[in-house]
Amino acid sequence: MSQPIVALVGRPNVGKSALFNRLVGERLAIVQDQPGTTRDRLYAQADWAGRSFTVVDTGGLLAAPTDDLSRQVQAQARLAIAEADVVVFVVDVLAGLVADDWAVADILRRSAKPVILAVNKADNAERRLAATEFHALGIEPLFPISALHGTGTGDLLDAVVASFAPAPEEEVPERPQIAIVGRPNVGKSSILNAILGQERTIVSPIPGTTRDAIDSSVLWRGEEVTLIDTAGIRRRGAVEPGVEKYSVLRALRAINRADVVILVIDATEGVTAQDAHVAGYILEEEKSVVVAVNKWDLAGKEPGAEPAFREMARETLKFLPYVPILFVSALRRRGIPEIMDTALRVREARYQRISTGELNDLIRDAVAAHAPPSKWGKRLRIYYGTQAETNPPVFVFFVNDTRLVHFSYERYLENCIRERFPFEGTPIRLQFRGRESR
Repeated sequence: MSQPIVALVGRPNVGKSALFNRLVGERLAIVQDQPGTTRDRLYAQADWAGRSFTVVDTGGLLAAPTDDLSRQVQAQARLAIAEADVVVFVVDVLAGLVADDWAVADILRRSAKPVILAVNKADNAERRLAATEFHALGIEPLFPISALHGTGTGDLLDAVVASFAPAPEEEVPERPQIAIVGRPNVGKSSILNAILGQERTIVSPIPGTTRDAIDSSVLWRGEEVTLIDTAGIRRRGAVEPGVEKYSVLRALRAINRADVVILVIDATEGVTAQDAHVAGYILEEEKSVVVAVNKWDLAGKEPGAEPAFREMARETLKFLPYVPILFVSALRRRGIPEIMDTALRVREARYQRISTGELNDLIRDAVAAHAPPSKWGKRLRIYYGTQAETNPPVFVFFVNDTRLVHFSYERYLENCIRERFPFEGTPIRLQFRGRESR
């Protein structure tokens, strides 16, 4: 399921970026007492009361943009509003109610989105009382807050989370959801069309042709599968203002709701830093991955080209050592069936469950082959383990003291699990729980 999106909007210099940093718990947005500091939209993950969501910071909205840059910023903010599930309208209690606030309120009313009013810079009782002036906008609920000091942000977040649709219970989706992602112009839409056997999406050599995440259904070997084509994802600093930023947000949302992500790489350009950046997004969402090296008909003509490329890809994507790497050509329709067969096999691994007995047999063998580390004259003891979750797989190990778990031994245990149960293309998580201290 895709995460809810919360957009922070308002006129310039009311403290949207400061509130963004407060909500995501990290200083990601530049905060400066100067109008127009935020021009592009910035997005990050946040969570509150057990719900995860995406927060989007935007540039300031003006009643009458005066130049091309202001118009681009306004377009960005409007796109963020259109994509959002909830909008937090930020105003400034020190400046009071001004004409641009009325203009923003009018835009939000026309959007028909749920809106929560945050009156920022209300650092003391006098300013919190002054915040009542903003009831005139007719937007409820209203929360006096201080993004700088965190005052009132808890109540604001309670209201934001309460406005979300109820989260459905985790279950295996009725049909596989496979997203096709990558940087611009690597052939994502061409691969989709090759799988579907028809021109379902626009294919063009011009980077950025695909703007939205597009769902297509295909019957593959008797199984209904949903394929999601997406816009190209670039590094955050390389994303152009305007529609492209909106496309990237939708691509990230597509990754979030997919079971398996097909990461498409251009064989003629090798595995670039941008490819690794996109792979990092996928890893952050803990999604299963298949790497498809496209245009191999152009790059794989020399003897030994495939093992050499595979070695280079493994080195660049060394944080994904478990993913299958396929060599394909969408133009020649080569390797396309293998992409789908591998993606569905990887999805099965994502929902695989290991019995507690099998896991503890594995643990005993691993400990016998390589003794756990010791510290302070005390050795790590693993009492037993169990698989707590699937999608993705999570393994819980009960130990005598979690402080004795060294990252190298954790990696060793993961390798032991993968050696017996490969979990092809799928990340797995290991958690350690110690005994209660007496």
